[in-house]
Amino acid sequence: MVPIDRHRTLLKLFKELPVGERFIFINDHDPLPLYYEFRSIHGDVVGWEYLQRGGHDWKVMVTRQEDSVGREFTDISTLMDLRKMDPKDLRHVVFHRYGMMEEGHIMELIAATDPTEIHNIFRDSFDGEYTWTYRKQEPGEFVVHVRKEVGKKPTEAATSRVVSTFDVRPYHPAKRHEMVFDSFAELEPGEAFIFTNDHDPKPLYYQIEAENKLPFTWEYLQAGPEVWQVKVAKTKA
Repeated sequence: MVPIDRHRTLLKLFKELPVGERFIFINDHDPLPLYYEFRSIHGDVVGWEYLQRGGHDWKVMVTRQEDSVGREFTDISTLMDLRKMDPKDLRHVVFHRYGMMEEGHIMELIAATDPTEIHNIFRDSFDGEYTWTYRKQEPGEFVVHVRKEVGKKPTEAATSRVVSTFDVRPYHPAKRHEMVFDSFAELEPGEAFIFTNDHDPKPLYYQIEAENKLPFTWEYLQAGPEVWQVKVAKTKA
């Protein structure tokens, strides 16, 4: 399944899961953000056991340990209660999930204190591509709505020198991710690579944005419906 369909399917599975029953799913990367999303929506009733970690396959068994009334919502697409997360996971979880969101959708963040660190990353990395709205600011509970706006389409990559071109479609999804990130790490300012995928790789764009401080551009050379080709360039500071 494409990432957004994986997400919808697994949320529905847990919502309908009877107490004491479980399901097992296999993914191509660590699905930890989904664990925190389950807990954010349904509370502390989620059993989460890794049966296989790493490599190409991540296998997880999910159990509903107790009954619960999950949070129902129509105005947002995802809920992340930061109070239920390990602080070391916050950055990865929030921006991985943000990368999967469709444009125009809203993520709700709930925190015990003002989530300024997360807000600063949005300011530095996604300027002009999101809106940040406080819905509640009270001691012990801050509620923020982050709306993903229509992204800017950078054009600065046009003058960058292309040093590699590759097609990730023949490879396992985990390997595709590794190929793109390794290629990005090897770029010098003013250089670019072009890769081809079978679906919109925009979540990778947001992960690169969140995980590095170097200026870069992301330019669609072909945008679907069956072939997606992207030019990624490190720009000169």
